[in-house]
Amino acid sequence: MTSEATVTISAEDQAAVAAVPQRITAAWAEHDAAAFAAAFVEDGTLILPGVSLAGRAEVESFMARGFAGPYKGTRVTGTPFRITGLADGVVLLLTKGGVLAPGESEVAQEREIRASWLLVRRNGEWLLAAYQNTPANLA
Repeated sequence: MTSEATVTISAEDQAAVAAVPQRITAAWAEHDAAAFAAAFVEDGTLILPGVSLAGRAEVESFMARGFAGPYKGTRVTGTPFRITGLADGVVLLLTKGGVLAPGESEVAQEREIRASWLLVRRNGEWLLAAYQNTPANLA
């Protein structure tokens, strides 16, 4: 993982920022839509191919439907590869990963993604202000 900082990010903050994808991964593993949405600020956004959501309530509702439907039995992975400090308390995190189908240990090429996570520090906690992902392989 590389760190390119316009603003210096402490090692402690880098670790806290890099832990946010782990929170999402854990919430997904439990199919816990409320815990997933809790990683976002109240008015955070989630953008996926064909999906644009605004606010924790929309994120939670979308994930609850997903966990009951197309995401049932799946897991997700996201490995940070770049952290960039944009301003005090604002960080851009880039990850690679994707959705793991039941029984998979590696993400199938057609489900690989790259994601950007805009994180803000609120009351000492790093939360998602905006998350967006795109397929890594369009071929």
